[in-house]
Amino acid sequence: MVAMARYSEMGFIIPAAVLLGFFLGKLLDYWLHTKWLYLVGLLFGAVVGFWQMIRMAMSASKDLDSGSRSKDDK
Repeated sequence: MVAMARYSEMGFIIPAAVLLGFFLGKLLDYWLHTKWLYLVGLLFGAVVGFWQMIRMAMSASKDLDSGSRSKDDK
């Protein structure tokens, strides 16, 4: 059940990070009277989302490896 929750969370990370970056960029555009910072926020959100997803995937594979090793040891 925990693994299923972890994998379902991975599907929400990238869209959430992209939307958060977009809205923060729009907020900065409004505050600083610019018209391009939303693109920076959008790209930053995408990079952070992919980075977090890769970290979670590597952590999940490490957990699977350690779990299979402990079964082999018994």
